[in-house]
Amino acid sequence: MSRWRLDWPWPDGEPVGTGTLKACPEDFRVTELLDVGGPVLELDPGTLPGQLAVPGEGEHLLIYLEKTGDNTPWVASQLGKLARCGDRGVGYSGLKDRHAITRQWFSVQRPGLEADDASFLRNIQQVQDQWRVLAVVRRGRKLRTGEHQANRFEIRLRDLNGNAQAITDRLEALRQRGCPNYFGLQRFGHEGGNLDRAVAMAGNTGGKRRNRRAGSNREGLYFSAARSWLFNEVLAERVLREDWDQMLDGEPASEPTGPLWGDGGTRATGQQESLERGVVARYPDVAQVFASTRMSPDRRSLRLLPADLEWSFPAEGGGRWLDLSFTLLPGQYATTFLSAVVSPKDVD
Repeated sequence: MSRWRLDWPWPDGEPVGTGTLKACPEDFRVTELLDVGGPVLELDPGTLPGQLAVPGEGEHLLIYLEKTGDNTPWVASQLGKLARCGDRGVGYSGLKDRHAITRQWFSVQRPGLEADDASFLRNIQQVQDQWRVLAVVRRGRKLRTGEHQANRFEIRLRDLNGNAQAITDRLEALRQRGCPNYFGLQRFGHEGGNLDRAVAMAGNTGGKRRNRRAGSNREGLYFSAARSWLFNEVLAERVLREDWDQMLDGEPASEPTGPLWGDGGTRATGQQESLERGVVARYPDVAQVFASTRMSPDRRSLRLLPADLEWSFPAEGGGRWLDLSFTLLPGQYATTFLSAVVSPKDVD
């Protein structure tokens, strides 16, 4: 068994049902919402024209892709090979689920190749028949992480077990108040394996400071898991104190936030600093991870508040399906929100 806590408390009590998540890709749809700064050319994926008048200017071709069954880094790698610009020449704003139908933007560096855009897009469709090019535009800079404004989710939970009125009441409460903005379990690896690796790396520095930027992407993943877990622990403490959505003395932001731990710990002061340092002090091996990095402390909202939340119990499901749609800010997890309502069983 894992030595890490991977199940945190909810302010409204335990989930009020269970359901199966991602029984098929169509049950989990994600649409990335990104303002590209101007008009885009929308395309019919089935009949790409011989020539394209792509709006905008610049060496980066932005491509709005619908994909099924592929994770974001793999798609970016394949685009880099097709464009012969390598991984460094491809950008994206956020990671999207593999076992889902997702729509998101990628940027591909193609300087001086505007006349060949139509041929390049047709090549994408021919090589990857599970992708659909929906829109394109050109601009002068690469897409960066977190650049999108939000993600829109359309989710179907099957094999629903729970009282419809209880589920409705919980959703109504979450529409008003939101829920704790926990990091999702996928962040921590199987049974917290990413946390084990982060602690092991910290113990192998010989007392020297590690420059995270000089490490591998895998190391960055482990460090990120460690600070995410500490954030969840601090948030859990705030939930038990029943002040997780309230401002405390020493809050450094304009809303209730928690620490993304770094070298130096937290940016909070006063009462809030004491609380956060007190929680982290319970886990000296995890705190030691950040004594050997150059990761600066940061903050994250304690509250996940879904926008445009809608739900229904479709008649064709015989009362055993729950359909939900909602919008979340970048870095917020749909599975976290779902877990505040029902316990989703993921078939991945």
